[in-house]
Order: sequence, then structure tokens, then C-alpha cells
Amino acid sequence: MSYPIETMRHSAAHVMAAAIQKLFPDVKFGVGPAIEHGFYYDIDIGRAVTPEDLKAIEKGMWHIVNQDAEFVREEMSLDEAVSLFEKLNQPYKVELLKDLKEKGTTRFGAEEAGDVDPANTERATVYRTGTFTDLCRGPHVSHAKEVGAWKIMKSAGAYWRGNQENPQMQRIYGVCFATQEELAAHLVMLEEAKKRDHKVLGPALDLFTFSDLVGPGLPLWTPRGTILRDTLDAYVWELRHAKGYERVEIPHITKKELYETSGHWAKFKDELFRIVTREGHEFAMKPMNCPHHTQIYARRQWSYRELPQRYANTTMCYRDEQTGELSGLSRARSFTQDDAHVFCRMSQVKEEFLKIWDVIHTFYGTFGFSLTVRVSLHDPAHPDKYLGDPARWQDAEGVLREIVKGQGTEAFEAVGEAAFYGPKLDFMAKDSLGREWQVATIQLDMNMPERFDLSCINEQGEAERIVMIHAAIMGSIERFLSIAIEHYAGAFPLWLAPEQVRLLPVADRHVEFGEALATELREKGLRVEVDASAESIPKKVRNAEHLKIPVMLVVGDKEAGGEALAVRRYGIKDQTTQSKDELVAGLLEEIRSRK
Repeated sequence: MSYPIETMRHSAAHVMAAAIQKLFPDVKFGVGPAIEHGFYYDIDIGRAVTPEDLKAIEKGMWHIVNQDAEFVREEMSLDEAVSLFEKLNQPYKVELLKDLKEKGTTRFGAEEAGDVDPANTERATVYRTGTFTDLCRGPHVSHAKEVGAWKIMKSAGAYWRGNQENPQMQRIYGVCFATQEELAAHLVMLEEAKKRDHKVLGPALDLFTFSDLVGPGLPLWTPRGTILRDTLDAYVWELRHAKGYERVEIPHITKKELYETSGHWAKFKDELFRIVTREGHEFAMKPMNCPHHTQIYARRQWSYRELPQRYANTTMCYRDEQTGELSGLSRARSFTQDDAHVFCRMSQVKEEFLKIWDVIHTFYGTFGFSLTVRVSLHDPAHPDKYLGDPARWQDAEGVLREIVKGQGTEAFEAVGEAAFYGPKLDFMAKDSLGREWQVATIQLDMNMPERFDLSCINEQGEAERIVMIHAAIMGSIERFLSIAIEHYAGAFPLWLAPEQVRLLPVADRHVEFGEALATELREKGLRVEVDASAESIPKKVRNAEHLKIPVMLVVGDKEAGGEALAVRRYGIKDQTTQSKDELVAGLLEEIRSRK
């Protein structure tokens, strides 16, 4: 019998837990869900998990698989389940059951972990795998040999229920696929991804750094890295400007009242960096820009003839992420959004969405990313997570469905992925390793204009409520660069490379010619440096290749005497010769076309 891969991965988590219990009989279990590419289980053994533990756990899993242990389902009342897990000395499971019994929910995602069924607050199911008993709603495979191809990967600390005030557990991760071939391909991809890790390549290419004195999660950008950022931002602005956007600028702090009005304070106040002035007023570092932009629109009354108003703003935001959640540029405490907001009438929404859609496809097409679209909807089962009434949400989601249908693009719907103020289209990109990332987003907001009383004067001379579109192309420049660095393995195309050309004088007597040539190339618009060191040419070439510079020009007596230039391209072994004019024309065309 074949099973969905999520079922196999969830079952592999149970096999792993059964192996852990044999090794550590007093272990306390948290949750163990299926995740993308595999599974994990949160455990408490009173200490950190070691590499030797991981090897022993994997060996124990093979023993259970070879025995082909059966998965046996049993149903019971919540009271019976509480009694069972109290006898098994599993306090975390008891806590989940008591929450479900008393409050009708387990909170903190235990439903997503597959432990309980939030729709059933009367009965509980358990699964037994050999001597291991787990609270779980299933489904599972019937026998352990059916879990597919798997491998234990790593362990990490994780707070119970994601709350740092709770005990810290050990989260053990594994990967799982239907076949051994798929597993092998995934492991090869992981090895390649390790070589491309932006946290290693970024500093090696002198793009960014972190400082203990500045603080974790606060990247510092070098001159080379700043060129990357500015080049990307200029490209996005070029595309936006052509669609009628105007630039605005805003402060980095605000009174808390702005976020109380927008609804962000109630949802995210614990994730904000907060400031109290000498006079006792409470401010916050901005974690997003949309509430500020509403106040630019609100500066005066607009006629329907003046809409849409399109504001673009590349600016840094700040969020108080927990230290254990930080990950290089992918998740930081300071990040730069290429943000834009459109204030328009409902009748203008489709046209404005399609303008942004065009920008997104042009931008990501330049990088060779293939895109799919996720229609991110609200979860009707949890209305408390969202602003506004259900009818307004249905209207907004209907508009997004019409836009996607009209584009005839590949799309899928995801319930529960909407922003708290409105549904959105999320664009998913696959990189050169086949990994999928959520990148750009377009969000339709019918709630914030209501909360800030934003309107225009319509044809009848009456105030008409407007809507708001949130649009981010890169989203976070930092996060986009973490993806781009790994996508290109640090070898950026010529138009994007911080240093496009490096001149390598053969001897000291050639440095003057090299500097003069560099000045000439810079005047043509190229980013050029000269390696005037006393190193040998092979060493200079290796240094340039280490920084993955696209073009290297070796200059010696012949070149200084007016002969063709010796040209090396990164990643190409053979050296070619070109006249200066031919070379410059070719490079400028390559940059112009963003090949």
C-alpha cells in the first residue's frame, strides 16, 4: 500500500520516538510532527543530545524497522487519555490533553503537530508502536517498514510550545522520502547547499559582517555588500517607477498609538523594540511601514480622480526576534523592506495587482527563478486571528481568486496563511538547487483603511472608503540576498557583481597603466579595481577567483603597448584576447540586458 509522504514522515517521527524511549526510558516527549522534507520530535532527557546519541537513535530506529513494528490505533475518552499519560509519566502530553479538555484548544500548534484533533474535544486517540505509546490523531502507516527512506540529521534546542519561559527541550530532526533515490538526491542537495551557505559565503566575499558589540541579528554591510543592496534596490525602483510609483520616506520610530489604531500593537507588541522617552511617552521601533504610509495618505482629502496613490519606500525595520531564532540574513533583528503601498478604489484593485504582478515576474525572471503563486487565505476556524468581518474577507479573497484565474497561472490555496488584516498572493520561487522560497507578496487590505478612516471623494461628492494594497518585491533585501548568494553560489552575474572587473598588473612597472585603464573603464560605468600588490599573477588570479569576480584582465608589456587585452572570465579556464573597445561594448551590453 502506498501512503502520502506526510503520513510516512509522521510515522517516522514515531519510530524515532520509540527508539529514543528504548535508549532513555525516562524521556519526556513533546510533539513530533511531519515537516517539509522530514520530521522532528521534541524530547526532554535532562541534558543536551550528543552526536553519539544521534547515532544510537538511528541504530535503534533500524532495529524497530527491521522488526516491522505495527502501528496500532486506540480511541479513548479525554479523561482516560489523561490517566494513561500520567501513568506513563508524560507531563507534556497531559498538559496538551488538559488544555483540550478545559479550553477546547491546545494552543501553540499542537494541532498542527498531529497530537490532537481540535474538532474533537471529547475523545482522544493514541498510537502504539512496539512498546512506545503516543498521543496522536494520525493517520500512520500500518507497519514500520513502510515509513520510506529516512535519516537522522541533527538536534537543536527548542522551548516547549515556543515559549522561552517554558523548559528547553531537544528537537531531533530527520529527513524522510518515499524512495532511497529521493533521499540520496536530497542529501546531495544538502551537501551542495552547505557549500553555498550565505552565512559562510557572505563574509568570505566581504559582503557583510556581524559584531558582538553591535549585537546578534544586526548585520553590518561592507562597501561591496552595499553595492549589491543598492543595485538590487535601484532595479526594483526602475520597475516601479515605470508603473507610476512615487518615493516617500518615514521615521524609524512611532508612538504606540499608531500601532494601536492599526491593530499591530495587540498582535505583535511582544515582538517590538520599545522605547520610553524621558517624559514617559512610549514609542516603538517600526517592525513594518504600512501604518506610517497611511498617515502620508491621510495628510489631505483626495478626489477619486487622484487615485491610485502609489508610495514606494525602501527602509529598515526592526523586530525583537529571540536569539535562538536568528539565522544569518534569513532571519535578523534589522532588515530592509522594499515596501510599497497603493491607496485606491476597489474598482482599481485588479489593475493595480496586475501592475505589481508584472514587476514581480520581470524581476525574478532576471534571476532565472520559476514562480508559482500561493493564494493565502484566512482560517474561518480561527476568526480571532484576523481583523474585520467575514463578509469583507470573502469579498477580498474572491477578488484574488479572480486575478489568479485571469492570469491563467499555476496557483494553489493555503488556508491560514493570510496576513491578519487581509488575504494575499505569495510568490514561491525555486532556486538553482530546487529549493522553494516564499519571495514577493501582494496583499489586499480592506481593514486598515477602515481603522484609519481613509477615503476619497467620489463622483457624487461623497466620502468613499478606499482599500490598500501592500506590495513587496524582494520583501526583505537581507533575506533575498541570502537566497541570491546561495542561488549563485556567490558568483553573481556581471550586472550585479560588486566588483565587475579586476586588473592584474604583471609587474610594478605595469601598475600605472593598470590604474589609467581602470579610470577609463570606470568612466564607462564599470566597477573596476586594480590589484597593485607584489603577488605573482597566479596568486592574483586565485585572489580574484576567491572573490568570484566576473572579469579579470592581465596587463603586461603587450597590453601597455596597445595590444589586445588578456581576458579571464570567472569559471572559464581558457583565457581570451579582446580589443579594449570590443571588451567594453560587450560588458556594457551584458550589464544593460542583465544577462
